[in-house]
Amino acid sequence: KGVSCGGDNMKEYLLLLPIIFIFHDMEEIIGFGWFLRKNTWVYERYPRITEGYQGFTTEVFALGVYEEFIPFFGVSLLAYYFPNRILTALWFGLMLALTAHFVGHIALCACIKMFIPSVITSVICLPIGIIILTKTADFLSFDYVTILSVLIGIIVMILNLTFVHWFMQKLNQLQFPKNAKQ
Repeated sequence: KGVSCGGDNMKEYLLLLPIIFIFHDMEEIIGFGWFLRKNTWVYERYPRITEGYQGFTTEVFALGVYEEFIPFFGVSLLAYYFPNRILTALWFGLMLALTAHFVGHIALCACIKMFIPSVITSVICLPIGIIILTKTADFLSFDYVTILSVLIGIIVMILNLTFVHWFMQKLNQLQFPKNAKQ
């Protein structure tokens, strides 16, 4: 038996999170290196945004995406096989963070007034994420435990994204010492 979610089965939505994540991040893996090599001006114009990507390799970026995938997949599987309100709320927080990530890519594209790799799948996945969040919100009770669990899911993803950018920079420095910042 699945957990009811506004007439739908909650399990129908749980495994969409890692699928949507990997669909989106494949565009980033494929296109970001090419984009940054062809548009080096973005490093000077937007240093705060691009500092984590300077000198990165596609291989290191792919490893970073894999590391980011682990919490999405792990929490989704746990919530799928062991449904309870805490895991479901953590999952909701991760889905909310990913959906907000799509908004960030679309806003960045609008800000620099040009195509960036990640915007195509962001435009596709944003409405899907909103629909999933709307449907699964019916399942959540939004009591203190649930709200705290959602916030923990969001914070975990922010901290993980920060860690993975640091990790990618360190790996790039080991792989290409001349690219290391002094």
